[in-house]
Formats: sequence, C-alpha cells, structure tokens
Amino acid sequence: MISISKQKAGKILAAGIIASICWAGSISTAAAVDKITVGALRFTSHAATFVAYERGYFKDEGLEVEIKFFQAAQPIAVAIASGDVDFGIAPVSGGLINLADKGAIKVIGGVLHEEPGIDGQMILASKKAYDAGLTTPAALKGKSFGITQAGSSFHYVAHKIADKEGFARSDIKLKPLQKVGVIIGALKSGQIDSWSIVPHIAKGLAKGPTVEMIGKVSDYIPDYQVTTVFTSAKNAAQEKEMVKRFLKAFSKGADDFNAALVDKTAGEVAAEDMVKLIHKYVYVSRPYEKAAPSIRNGSMRINKNAKLNLTNIKDQLAWFQSENLVSKSITIDTIVDSGFVETY
Repeated sequence: MISISKQKAGKILAAGIIASICWAGSISTAAAVDKITVGALRFTSHAATFVAYERGYFKDEGLEVEIKFFQAAQPIAVAIASGDVDFGIAPVSGGLINLADKGAIKVIGGVLHEEPGIDGQMILASKKAYDAGLTTPAALKGKSFGITQAGSSFHYVAHKIADKEGFARSDIKLKPLQKVGVIIGALKSGQIDSWSIVPHIAKGLAKGPTVEMIGKVSDYIPDYQVTTVFTSAKNAAQEKEMVKRFLKAFSKGADDFNAALVDKTAGEVAAEDMVKLIHKYVYVSRPYEKAAPSIRNGSMRINKNAKLNLTNIKDQLAWFQSENLVSKSITIDTIVDSGFVETY
C-alpha cells in the first residue's frame, strides 16, 4: 500500500510540475506579444502596413497591431510624440524635424522613393495656366504653386525645381492651402497654377479636362526619399527588438507589394490579389472596378528592408535650415536613428 501511494504521489507531483510548466509557458508567450498602434493614411503608399497586417506578418513577429487612420501626415507625427501611436509613415517636414529636436521622435527607415523608370511624383499645371504657357516646369517662374503649409514636402519640391531651373526660390508664389483636397479643387478651377503629387492622384487629375501633366519630380530630385517610417524616441532607445520586429514585418509587406505591382514579377493573379487587399483600406467608397486603376497607378517603389537614403534626408535638412524653418544646430543624428536599417 505504501509503495502504491508513493507511486501515485509521484505521478501527481509530475503532472503538477508539467501543468505548471505549461501554464508558465503560456504566460511567457502571452507576455511576448507587443500591442502597438500604427498610424496610416488611406493611400496606396501605405500598402506595406496593410499587407503585413492582412497576411499575418506582424503576428509572426509577436506584434498585435491596431491601424489608426489619419487625414494628413503631420498629425501622425504629433500622435507618436504624444504616445498615442507607435509607428507612422510621413515625408520629412518642418514639424517632424522640430519634434525630433525636442527628443520626441526618430526616423528609423525609408519608405517611398523616386526611382528612374518607375512612375513617381508628377508636376501638374491647371489647364488655364497650361494654355497661357506653363507647359514645362521651367516656366514656373512667377507662377503659383500649391502647398499644404510652409515646411511641407510640397514646399521642398517647389524650391528644388526653382534651384535646378536657375531662378530665385521667391519667384515661385507658394499658396498654403492646408489640405490636399483643397489644393486639388484650386488646381482644377485655375485658382493656382501648379502642384506636385504622387502618381495615383496625378494621373487621375491629368485624365480630366482641367489639369495637365508638365514634368516629373525625379528630374529635379533624383533618388528623393519621399516618405520615411518613424517611431518615438523612447521606442528607438528602449524597445529596439520590438522596433526591429516591426521593420521586419513591414519589409515583408513591402516585398509583396513591390513584386505584385511595381516589378510585376509575381504574376497577374498576385497583382489582382494585391489590389483587392489594398482596396480594403484605400478608395473604400469606390467600387472595386473604379478603384483598381487608381491603386495600380499609385504603385511607387517601397524601399527594400526599409533602406534609407540618408544622403537625400541630409539635403532636405539643409533646405529646411536654409529657409530658417528649423534650427541650424540640428544634425542628422537628431532626426535619424541609423542603427535599424541600411543607409546610403
């Protein structure tokens, strides 16, 4: 009897130990999942986030992701600075640089960039201005150019056109209109002469009777790093492994997007599947048949492995400083944490 009791006791003890190990393991696994919020716009240029979310790449990296949508890029940077959002995508702007200078955010990688042979941002003219002689960017001297606000990427592009064409930056009459939708309305109605924008918007406008395409931004800013991925300075310093896992999943989404719609190496079935996936987030109010061409037209290159063109970011910083939009004491290290991705 004593022998049997000991045997049973041993089995019970062993079972208890195994159960405890399994229970502890489940707690450990649960604790390894990081809940993060990603700020996004309903643009094709944010497709890597949507693909990584839909195809489980974030989950594979132990990330439970919530996507929070915004109406413009600048509020995403503000939300990251306040801690409401963990990651975002946006062009470099005066606002972003000033938040970085306050120790709030860090650029950690590159997203969209201009590449020869791939449709990128296009320079547009109103039909009214076009008929009056604005048929190339060289004729922008003395003409108006729509921007959202001073220190925006549109502002940077306008001045780079002036620099290359050899006239004073002040000879382009900048019109700050705050919102992209307002700029579109002003261009179509001839209230402003010109603008530059990503291809899915530019091509749609140029198909209509009120807007003409007059040039490409890539002719003025070769290898332009259009948008970047950024996070809080706290995440960059204290959550490095989590940031790396985010970038790994994001990069897988970018690879799928590039193969399907930019390089077109994945085949037509994959391309259609990709467009359908993106349509869940972009042009959601349009039927698929009408949204699909615009999504395909918006397919600019997304940098592989979030590689960052640091050379162009330095050029952008120098421009902001030359226009007294940010402090001249700011260095590239203030803005960028280059420890996460390859830079060039």
